[in-house]
Parts: sequence; structure tokens; C-alpha cells
Amino acid sequence: MVFMTGACIRRIAEGEGSLHLWRVEDRWTAAGAFDLSLRPDYLKILETRQMSISIYRLTVPMFHRGLASLKTYLDKAEAFAREKNVDPAILVAARLAPDMLSLSGQYQRASDSAKFTLARLTGTDAPKFEDNEKTFDELRERLAKTEAYLATFSAQALEGVEGRQITLPGSSGIVLPGDEYVTTFALPNFYFHVATAHAILRNQGAPIGKRDYLG
Repeated sequence: MVFMTGACIRRIAEGEGSLHLWRVEDRWTAAGAFDLSLRPDYLKILETRQMSISIYRLTVPMFHRGLASLKTYLDKAEAFAREKNVDPAILVAARLAPDMLSLSGQYQRASDSAKFTLARLTGTDAPKFEDNEKTFDELRERLAKTEAYLATFSAQALEGVEGRQITLPGSSGIVLPGDEYVTTFALPNFYFHVATAHAILRNQGAPIGKRDYLG
């Protein structure tokens, strides 16, 4: 699996690249609708003779990285609340908009996205966590439990899952092969919640920035 910019794709098409492309496919989900019939040219999964990035590398380390950013946010939010005499419960319950999840909800969904991705890919059951976190320490515990679960997966456990048929959550009934599930649904969904948690705390005045997001 190789990800490329439009310019790189053009160079290959013009004969400047050396990759042999077997097929070009992608999936794009419209917000809330998961309409996968639309296939924009600027997002492509280019399949070659040899996988250059394993599903393990695309998932477990990426999820750990995002969870590490979420832990950093909690540390900085806690320090901000202490310095500015802000009730931490206000930050944990803060939202970007009335119809969006709170900060705690964003942490819960990021946790769920990571654990359910690996469970679906391997055909196993993920641990169930109660969505009842209301403090910084409880959110830290949620992240720690998620990291512990991720640590149970080896690269060998995810070998060959590229072709496993994954049914997307919800009522859409859409089924994707494992590699497309990871790249067009699981990772974007996970990082949506990480980025939204970032935005909530920044909107509340916490001193977090891009460097904290990137890790």
C-alpha cells in the first residue's frame, strides 16, 4: 500500500515512476452518510506487488501516538485549570457545539475507535469500557486501559487482514476490505476525535498547540 500526492501519481502515469500498479481504488465517506460511490481522484490507495506499509504499522503505532497526544492534553488542561482557577469539570464537559460530544465523549470515542478497529480486523472481541469518565484522572485511566489492550497485538496477529471483509458500524451495511477500512474509515475517525478534543481545550483557553497534536 503506497500513499502519494497527485504530482507523484502524475509522474508515475508519465513514466517517471517505477511502481507497477495493479489497481487503483479508494473509498470516501460523506459525513454521516458513508456514501462510498464517490471516488475523488486526490485520495487513492495504490496497490503494488509488495505492501510497503503493514496494517500493524498503520494501526497500533498510530493509535499509540494519538493516545499519547490525548495524555499531553490532559496534563496541560489540568495545569491550566489549576493556574486559572477553573473547575476541571467544566473542561471535561466542554463542547465545541451543543450537538457535539463533550471532551470526555471525544476521549471515549477515540478509545473505542482504536480498540474496535483491532478487534474487527482480527475477528476478536474488544474489552467493554463504561463511558462514565468525569475527571482528568478517569480519562487517563481510560487511555491507559486502551494502551494496554493495543499492546496485546503483535505484527503477526495482523498479518493477512488486508482482505478481511469489515462491516462498518451503524446501519449502512457497507463492507470494506481490511486495508480500505483502516485507511478510509478507522484512522480518519480516530484522528477526528483526537483533533476535536484538541479544539475543545484550545477553545477553552488551554495552552495546547500543533506540536502537542503531532507528538
